[in-house]
Amino acid sequence: MANLNSVELKTFVPARDFQLSQRFYRDLGFTPGWSDEQLAYFSHGDHCAFLLQDLYVKDWAENCMMHLLVEDVDAWWEQVQKADLAERYGVRLIPPQDQPWGMRDFIVFDPSGVLWRIAQNI
Repeated sequence: MANLNSVELKTFVPARDFQLSQRFYRDLGFTPGWSDEQLAYFSHGDHCAFLLQDLYVKDWAENCMMHLLVEDVDAWWEQVQKADLAERYGVRLIPPQDQPWGMRDFIVFDPSGVLWRIAQNI
């Protein structure tokens, strides 16, 4: 029987301003890996990664949503506040809230309009 185990799933995240978005994601807490003129690899820990691409389609970016499950959402929120992301990047933030689906999360929109829900199970 064939080995059909998965290893990893990554998504491509659009960037209207590729350099600005790279700085934003570093300040959000992601670690940059390799990059070239069109793609940049970002990760956090061993299991979370995405590819930022120098490509912007307004409808795609404004309908793209990411979900990052973390151990301590309030610590992440504090980091976002200390990094002053809203002021420095002109992005919108929605503070942590307990959700009816059993998670506590907050929302951050990246500079291209991509919505990130950063959450923990409660």
